[in-house]
Amino acid sequence: MANAQDVTIIGAGPAGLSLAIALADAGFGVTVVEQLPRAVLADPAPDGREIALTHRAVDILKSLGMWQRFPDADISPIREARVIDGKSPHFLGFDTRGTQQTELGYLVPNNVIRKAAFEVASAMPAIEVISGVAVSGVATTTEAAEVRLADGRVLSAPLMVAADSRFSDARRRMGIGADMRDFGRTVIVCRLSHELPHEGIAHECFHYGRTLAVLPLNGLMSSAVITLSADQANAMMQIPEAEFGKLVSEQFGSRLGAMQLVGKRHSYPLVAVYAQRFVAHRFALLGDAAVGMHPVTAHGFNCGLYGVESLTRAVRGARAAGRDIGSTAVLARYQSEHRRATRPIYLGTNVLVGLFTDDQMPARFLRSAVLRLANRLPPLKAGITRQLTGRA
Repeated sequence: MANAQDVTIIGAGPAGLSLAIALADAGFGVTVVEQLPRAVLADPAPDGREIALTHRAVDILKSLGMWQRFPDADISPIREARVIDGKSPHFLGFDTRGTQQTELGYLVPNNVIRKAAFEVASAMPAIEVISGVAVSGVATTTEAAEVRLADGRVLSAPLMVAADSRFSDARRRMGIGADMRDFGRTVIVCRLSHELPHEGIAHECFHYGRTLAVLPLNGLMSSAVITLSADQANAMMQIPEAEFGKLVSEQFGSRLGAMQLVGKRHSYPLVAVYAQRFVAHRFALLGDAAVGMHPVTAHGFNCGLYGVESLTRAVRGARAAGRDIGSTAVLARYQSEHRRATRPIYLGTNVLVGLFTDDQMPARFLRSAVLRLANRLPPLKAGITRQLTGRA
């Protein structure tokens, strides 16, 4: 038996490390377990993913000391967002008019967030990061939560948190099911340079059979997020670089002029996940292990940070009241709060994706009508804008 920490976290991704930092700031001792080697955690390679951050998420990251570590060149503002249906001249637009913000949000590379999270966590004496070792078993008793490592060590703490991806092994070992929606699609992400300025506008284009998001980065650079069938994705990954940029430019209606691939293309299967429960006795789910979002609304990490805030508040309040931080009653508060924060946007996102990727004529007619109607309903647009900025 090893360690006498308050919380054991499985997974040293951005959500898991953010929770570790928040808990350490609140006076808890934390052990984080990660199967990736320390060198990868300290200097993660670019993976093509640009993470959209709401203003609320930025506030949380600042409080954790992570935002301050992001290089200015890696923080790209989003000033406007447009949803486009096929070749329709109509689009649904969102901007900051009527708000106190000048940006809807910001884009930061995933590897930059991961690096900053590890730097902050590694500098905190209350946090121990055990890397390069897999978890071989988990269990809870009336007294403690135990995490068994592949090297034979057993970590014991009053509370265990799983932040080990949307395909969480710890979630499965604890007998918690998840509602998974496999969209039967693959997403390709990459960066492209272009001739014309993007003006800070993010575009989500729902073409028939595929979707294309073009997200504004600093300078004459954008991130492309292309969603299509697995066979189409495999073929598109093999297209020569010069032809790839030309193809994306054509699909985007040449709005930004000629485009050229910068760096590598990356592909990922598209699966959304919502855990049937977020907690059990002495156990909680966080990040994608709790809620794995479709990337169309780019809210995944934001939801993870909201969970960090809720779970930290619950256990901090329990300790102040002299209660067991791993008790079901304490964790139920986190579950209730996090469900209220995530369930509507999770379901709404899936409905949106279903509507805008259905190529049948009734759906095509309906989404065209939705775009026109939504533009004429300022309260609806204002509500969606509040969700996008995290100022709801």
